[in-house]
This record gives sequence, C-alpha cells and structure tokens, in this order.
Amino acid sequence: MNKLESVETLVIGSGPGGYVAALRSAQLGMKTAIVERDQLGGVCTNVGCIPSKALIAESHRYELLRAFSSADAAVSFKNAQDFKQGIVNKQAGGVSYLLKTAGVIILVGEARLLDEHTAIISQCGQEQTLSFKNVILATGSRPIELQVFPVGGRVLSSTEALALPEVPTSLVVIGGGYIGVELGQMYAKFGTKVTILEGGEQVLPGFEPELVSPVGRQLKADGIKMITGATAVNVVQSADAITLHYLKNQEEQYVTAEYVLVTIGRKPNTDGNLGLDRIGLPVTSRGLIETDEQCRTAIPNIFAIGDITSGPALAHKASYEAKIAAEAIAGLSSEVDYRAIPLVVFSDPELASVGLSETEAKSKGIPVVIGKSSFGINGRALALRETEGFVKIVADPNSGIVIGAQIVGVEASTLVSELALAIEMGATVEDLAMTIHPHPTLGEVIMEAAENAVRKMRMGESGK
Repeated sequence: MNKLESVETLVIGSGPGGYVAALRSAQLGMKTAIVERDQLGGVCTNVGCIPSKALIAESHRYELLRAFSSADAAVSFKNAQDFKQGIVNKQAGGVSYLLKTAGVIILVGEARLLDEHTAIISQCGQEQTLSFKNVILATGSRPIELQVFPVGGRVLSSTEALALPEVPTSLVVIGGGYIGVELGQMYAKFGTKVTILEGGEQVLPGFEPELVSPVGRQLKADGIKMITGATAVNVVQSADAITLHYLKNQEEQYVTAEYVLVTIGRKPNTDGNLGLDRIGLPVTSRGLIETDEQCRTAIPNIFAIGDITSGPALAHKASYEAKIAAEAIAGLSSEVDYRAIPLVVFSDPELASVGLSETEAKSKGIPVVIGKSSFGINGRALALRETEGFVKIVADPNSGIVIGAQIVGVEASTLVSELALAIEMGATVEDLAMTIHPHPTLGEVIMEAAENAVRKMRMGESGK
C-alpha cells in the first residue's frame, strides 16, 4: 500500500459542497486534497441540478416552438439531450479547472476513514493511504429506493429519467415533491402522458396551498393527472409496459405506463465503506451527521456538510456550509446562519421561498404583516405572456423588517435573491419599496408587494 503526502485539509466528495470546500480551503492557504469516486462535480453537476434544469429549459423552448410551428418532439428531445450533455461536460470541466488552478490535489477513487487522521483511497484494486489534519465530509446523497420498487428495467430513479434516449409515451411518477413535479412537467411538455401519485393532500407538500395552486393549474393544462392521497403498492413489468398498483380511499387501483419514476426523497451517503463506525462518529436514525454552528462533528477535526447533515438537501446550502467549514479549519470565527436560504422549485410557474412563511409565523405565534402583488398587472410579465402568480412578503408589523417571502411566477428562482438579501441584511419593507426598480421589469412586483405591506402597516392592518 502506497502512502500519499500529508495534507492539512482532506475533502471527501466533489459536489457543490465538496469542491467549494476544497477551493475555499486552498484559498486560505491550506494544503488541500479532494477525493471523488465517480465524477468531479458530484450528483448536482452530472446527474442532478444542472442536467435537470437544462432539460426543463429545453422543454419550455420546445413548448414555445410548438406554439408557432409543427415541431417534432423526438428530434427536439434528442437535441435537448445533446445540449444537456454539453452543459454537463462544460460544468464538470469548469470544476476540474478551478480545483487545479487553486492547487488542490485531485484524487480519483473511493475514500474510507481508517482513523481520525488517516484515509485509504481505493481505485481499481489499488490502495493508498493519506494523512490529514482535518477532513470535510461532503459525500452527498442518493435517491431512496423502495423494496417493492427497486430501480431497474422500467422503474427509474431521477438519474435514469434524465438519461432516457427518447421521449416516453407515458410515465407514472411516484412522489409529488419538487423532483417529481419538475421532471414530470418537463416530460409532459415534450408530449409524455404523465400521472403523478402523491401520498399527501397536494403536490409540493410543505408549500402553502395558495402558492401551489397556480402550479396545479398549469400541471393540469400540461395534461398531467394528479392523484393525491394515494399509496403505491407494487408494480408488474412486461416487455413494453409497467403497471403500478396503488391504494386510494382504501381501494386498490392501477395505472399502466411505459415507465415508473420513483422520486420519494434522497438518502445520505454515510453508510457503506466510508468508515464512520470505525472512527466512532455517530449518525442519526436517518443516517445524518450532527454538527455544530461551524459544521464540526463530535470529532473536532472532522466536519460534515450538505446532504449528510440536517436541513434541506440543497446544493446552495452545501456550498454555503462548505465555506463555513473551511474557514473554521483556518481558525476564522465563521458560523452558519440559515435564516436566508432560499428554496426553489423549477416548476411552471416557478416557486421560491425564503425565511418564514405566513403559515409558519402564525404557527409560532409571531405577528406579521403581509404584502402581496400580482404578476398579472406587471408590464414585463404581460409582455412575456407569463402573468400567473404573485409575490408575498412576510414582515414584522412593528419594525417592518422582512422575515420571509414567497414567490410563485415567472423567474421566481431569480427574483427570490433580492428577498434573501433583504432578510440577510435586516432590510424593511420600506427599504424595498423605496428602492428604485427599473421599468418594465419583473422586480417591480417585489417593490409593489413591499408598498402594499407599508400601506397596511400605516393603516394598522397587521396580520391581514
């Protein structure tokens, strides 16, 4: 077994958490190595965020093209897959370039912890040991598989769904969360007959019903059948189809399609050969690693970030925590503050939320003033033919400080950043209302929602 040179910081995993951690560590002057067993960039770059958003964008372009011409779905989808792979290759290449130019040592293989300061890197039957002073665990997550629906054949996870060579004629999606809605809607726009099976009362559980309502209308307009309050039971595969049996109102029913896509969540990669048991690092019943405000685990020189820690499994959360962990190793006083982490669904229309929602605030007994404005009266939205949705701002009724915001509508994923900044800096609705927004732009809806909150405050209409 060969011994590699010792490093100050070892990062295991090269997703949006891992590669950012390695870059920040190197920027702070620490000798840094990163280990990746599959592809640089991790799930997000190769089989997650980037390819899914590329295909979603292409489905919108196809929908627009189809409105003005007789576009061919098969040809358009082939072009979309080629475009997607080009974007993935470019992004993965960019990650490699950034790491190399920062002086990060890139190791290809699977890492397992031998003790608190040693890792074994395995590749193609060869093993090497690496000593480190600190390690940042950024091993990410993988799709949850159900025993009765093992991935294979006509049962797909999100990974396989993003790589289909042709547009399926029909698709059943188990799980109406953000992945199920995004991919289901993408395929529906390419002409697939889509059915979404959701166990809860609505798709996109966790979002307020008034936010989900515009998305639900568009899902129906896209020809998607939504079955809520349903539980998948089993599947029966044949050579050219798959039949899913499910329970609704205690009655067994079934639906037949070309494929079944399982999107019921993700599982943290803390099991397997990582070696947490060997070094005595505990995980929760959900396989998560508990960390402090600097992303430090119960073992002081071991840090954990991203999907293997508590909180939403978001790429930007992982990147944020990556910087905190690297800075903590460097001796800085950086600490996490999750007040302003946005949640985004790339549905049609898009959904975005940051900070507290009105429902959450009221459940905690926090008084609020609400400011709303519709895209339906916005000049830019009218010009884009994208008038569905609204901006909703949640603020303290006394100080006017913004404590939350939700958007459903065109470019919600972009617009939410202004509201995240408002929460981060402790801005008030009056600050937003008095900020001059260019005309005609979608950002004016934020300004008008803030003005609405200011008027309510002046009239003493808190909480309405």
